[in-house]
Formats: sequence, C-alpha cells, structure tokens
Amino acid sequence: MRASIPTDEIWLPPDPAYGLLQSAADSVRFAVGRCLTQYQGHACATSSFVDPTGQAMAWHDFGLIEGPGWAANALGGAYELLLWADHTGDDALRQTALSLVDHVLEDAFLEWSTGLLYGYRKTDTDERFLNYERTNAWLCPGSMARVGCQMLWTADLLPNDRRAARLREAAQGIEDWIATRVTPLSNGWYPRRVSPQGQPYRTDDPIYDHSGDGLFAVALMAALTERGLVDRRQAVRQRLEAFIDAGGYCGSINHDTYDDHECVAYAVACRVLLQCDRLLDRPDWRSYALERALSGLLSFQMAEDRNGVATRGLLYMEDSWDTAYLWENAEAALAFIEAAQAWSATAPQAAAACTRTAQTILAAIARHHYGPWGFLTEGVDWNNHVGQQHHIDGALFGAIQYTEPFLNNLHVVEPTLRLVSPG
Repeated sequence: MRASIPTDEIWLPPDPAYGLLQSAADSVRFAVGRCLTQYQGHACATSSFVDPTGQAMAWHDFGLIEGPGWAANALGGAYELLLWADHTGDDALRQTALSLVDHVLEDAFLEWSTGLLYGYRKTDTDERFLNYERTNAWLCPGSMARVGCQMLWTADLLPNDRRAARLREAAQGIEDWIATRVTPLSNGWYPRRVSPQGQPYRTDDPIYDHSGDGLFAVALMAALTERGLVDRRQAVRQRLEAFIDAGGYCGSINHDTYDDHECVAYAVACRVLLQCDRLLDRPDWRSYALERALSGLLSFQMAEDRNGVATRGLLYMEDSWDTAYLWENAEAALAFIEAAQAWSATAPQAAAACTRTAQTILAAIARHHYGPWGFLTEGVDWNNHVGQQHHIDGALFGAIQYTEPFLNNLHVVEPTLRLVSPG
C-alpha cells in the first residue's frame, strides 16, 4: 500500500514559549471561565457564539442557542473537559464537565421514548429545536449520530459513574431512531437533512445525497457494535461499500455550506474508515483512508502565511468558503494522529510524517489565541471571506473575533493530549 505522506516543507514546530499544552489549557480556561452559566442546576453555555470576552453575539444564528447540536456541541465540550480534567487531576473541572453531561441527559434535549435528539435550546425563550435555524422542520441525522458517538466516548471515561449507562442508552436510542426512520437513498447513502419523521428534506440541496455528515451514522453503528451493544456489521458494510464505490461522499459536513469537497469531511472519512477496518478487518477501507482520504485532506493545507496572516500549516474549509476553521483543523489533526497509529507497524516513515503534520496543525492553531482570557478564534479569515468588520482589531485579513466555545475553541484538547501524552 502506498502511503499519503505529508511533506515536511510545511513543518511548523511549536513555539517554545507557548506550547501545545498551553494552547489547550487556554482554550479550557476561556470556555470554563468566560462562557458558562447554570440552567436548572446544571452547567451550560451562555451562548454558542461569543466574542473574546465571552459575551454572547445575539445577532448571529448561534448567538442565542446552546445544547448538544452540531454548532453548540455541549456534550462534545463536556468530553473535552473530562479529558483535560483527567490529564490535570482537576476535580472541580471534572464536576463541571459532569454537570454539562447532566444538562444534556436531563434537560429535555432527548426524547427518550423514540431516541430523537433536539440539538438546541433557545436561551431567551427556553424552546427546544431540531436545528440551528431554530425550527423543527428538519434535522441532520449524521450530526445527531455524532452526538451519539460523543455519548459513547464520554461513557468510556466514566466506567464507575451512574451516567455511563444512561449515555449508552441514549446513544442506542439515537442509532435506533436513524435505523428505523431514515432510509438510505438510491445511492446507498444517508440524506443530509431529514424531516422529524425521517424523510429526505430539501432535495434541492446541492449535496443532499453526498454529505460527509453521513459518516457519523456509520461511526455510531460501528461504535455500538464495538462495545457489544448492538450488531450493525451488515449495515456498516453496506454503507461503506456504497461510499467506496462512489469514490467517497465528502460534501460539506457544516450545515451552512454546500461544497462537494470539504476538508473536515476527508478527516472524518479517514477516521471512520480506520475505525471500521479495526472492527471488520477490511484492508480496502484502510487503504482508502490512508491513500484517498488523507490525500484529499492534504489538498486543503496551506504551506505559507497568506496575506500577512498566520496560515502556514492550517487547512482551509472548502473552495467556496476558504476560511480556516479551527474545529475542522483539530479534527484533521486527529485524522493524522490515527493515520500515524495505523502506519506505525508497517510504514514508520509515513507514521512519523503524519505525526509531524498533526503537530504542525496544532502549532498553527496555537498562533490564534487572542486577549487575556484564552479565547481561540473560530477561524482564520485570511482571504476576507467573512468580512473585515468581523476580524480581530478590524484587520482586512485576519482571525475572526468570535468563537463557538465548545466547538472551535475546545476541540484542540483531544488531539493535543493524544499527541503529547499518547496512551
């Protein structure tokens, strides 16, 4: 098998005065110190879109919502905080993370009888919604499955905690809702959006039948099967064989973009194909992950600082929206870390190159904390796509002066810990 070996020409060593662990620590400090409040006795985010002081940006679609959905990422944030609490031995932080878990489990996001997940709470009206547009007309089943995966990962960190069983039950409910209500399309893949009944929604969406979001549904089936909670081997085979036969479904995972190729979709493809190869021993899936998916991912990486902005090592999102968003970059770092693990026994040169690339991405991310509170920008707008009025210090080209505290700001924790403290 030929490795997709990243080039060392982009290599960006961490700043010795500001290491990767300090970057992760600052992201945690910002999320916990500036972006939390209480809801019915549980910790929750004040907003899913904040400025460098933690103030909610009410004018934005994400500004007055919070919850476990894609943009808000409450459970993903709790998972990252638990990882950091375990690393640092910080029991107070651990209790905060557990309170966030309780918020997702107990505060009316889950329809326990069916498994349906309401991803968002509107903070000013206390309404629950299926999507970030604050309607119940549609939801993304793949993104709901992503929350199910987060539930299983979090349960794995809580072996002796009462919450673990409820998290697994909720994850099974989500997967059952998808399995019983969402019929794959004629191309063998999941629709990007569905109605609350599971029917395809908005088939005029340019990527309604080939979004990378569907990979999360496969990941959830595989994760439940790995843990002996269900057996979805046949469904995993069917979906990934359709994926491979089509040459990959890597359209936009982000709900508000519409490209056929998105960098984070290639990162997720790499990770899910490697996960499913470990489950079902499919060298063809492993080959696709390490050749096609990694090659596609590398095509988005920038080799230089552009327009006077620190972009070297970062990956831009997609051709129609070329900002470098940091949750996607953190996911890319995870993909390269897992590729390095897959190559370690047979191709040490490729493994080492993938590890260096993951480190380069995290070092590039670490260049974009701003202000005294640890704020990490949501994205680096090197080509002024978002607009100068939304940049730090009003720069024509530069970092965006907002972030999603549990998504873009916190997602660096896991890849940092896996790189710096493997095992």
